[in-house]
Amino acid sequence: MEVSTMARKTQSPEEKERRAKIRELLQAANVSSMDDIQALFRDTIAEFMENGLETELEDQLGYGRYDYKNKDTDNSRNGHSSKTLRTSFGDVEVSVPRDRKSEFDPIILKKNQTSISQEIEAKIISMYSKGMTTGDIEAHVRDIYGVEISDTTISRITDKILPKAKEWQQRPLEAIYAVVFLDAIHYHVRSEGQIVKKAVYIAIGIDLDGRKDVLGMWIGENESAKFWATVLNSLKNRGVEDIFIACTDNLNGFSAAIEAVYPKTEIQNCIIHQLRNSSKYVAYKDLKALMADLKAVYGAVDEPTALDALDVFSEHWDKKYPKISQSWRANWANLSTYFKFPQELRRLIYTTNTIEGFNRQLRKVTKSKSVFPTDDSLFKMLYLAMTDITKKWTGRRQDWSQIHAQLAIYFEDRMPD
Repeated sequence: MEVSTMARKTQSPEEKERRAKIRELLQAANVSSMDDIQALFRDTIAEFMENGLETELEDQLGYGRYDYKNKDTDNSRNGHSSKTLRTSFGDVEVSVPRDRKSEFDPIILKKNQTSISQEIEAKIISMYSKGMTTGDIEAHVRDIYGVEISDTTISRITDKILPKAKEWQQRPLEAIYAVVFLDAIHYHVRSEGQIVKKAVYIAIGIDLDGRKDVLGMWIGENESAKFWATVLNSLKNRGVEDIFIACTDNLNGFSAAIEAVYPKTEIQNCIIHQLRNSSKYVAYKDLKALMADLKAVYGAVDEPTALDALDVFSEHWDKKYPKISQSWRANWANLSTYFKFPQELRRLIYTTNTIEGFNRQLRKVTKSKSVFPTDDSLFKMLYLAMTDITKKWTGRRQDWSQIHAQLAIYFEDRMPD
């Protein structure tokens, strides 16, 4: 009783007035049980929605009911329709006003909305897609909506996205892609009581209109030629007939896989990754000079000049770092592809920055999860993150007209009419 008295003493005048009005309302409604309170809430929700809808229609039409003097539209009210709205307090019948032209698109209660919880669910999915932890989501929903939710509820809500995600993964694709970037990132997933490191294979394509799209994300045990063949066959089964150029980070087994599925595709290994691998064990005092000599290789005007520069590099550095030139020569077939093409096309394909930037954003979203409970939970989060990231992927590259003209020359026999 003492605590209750102290709590009442700290009430503001506004709070006291509000409490008095609530007591009056409860008395007037003859509320005597929780069922009565829930019925009152349902009536309150219906009243709030109906008043809001009437106000919205009035704003849209520009005149109030029966205020024909101020009417400046050939549209008008056209009665009401009944809508059942699901709420946590039970079903609520709401009377929705209509207009003759069916142009009324209310904000407070969307045309396709059948549940008040839809807004909360949309917010939960949005927060989840940005990498917020379930604890943070719980706190935000509680603060904004006054609703308590659990980890299980968040999982259930976000699981609703899985059928849509799997449909996206199987959607038809373009017949031809100018460039496809492929990479794999790794996550820890629980599997049969153990924590397993799994690879997520990602493909980003640029079509012949210069538009970028994530073609798919596949979860596998580890990087291998067999799984890359599965990925590439998935693209083929979804309608991809040809890929002009594939850009990768010298992925394990990739060359063999793409030659089996798309034998005409040119392969370009990422130069930036090759440089990183080359500089990994170089002494700091040698780094600047060594990288300058390598720049003469990858920055050469053509392939013969590049090979001459690689010979010079070998003369300078093989005694101290013999494995560097060996690695460049061993991978030269796929490192030198870009020399075939003009500068605009070279800039597009000689690094995998396109997919690396996407992967960085995925990691930023998923960093709060050290281990995923299932493959589905990992795929769900990656899909939601992907949809959020790709909202900004609008339009095509500014230099695409030049690149397309170059593609039309170098892939003339494979370019559609």
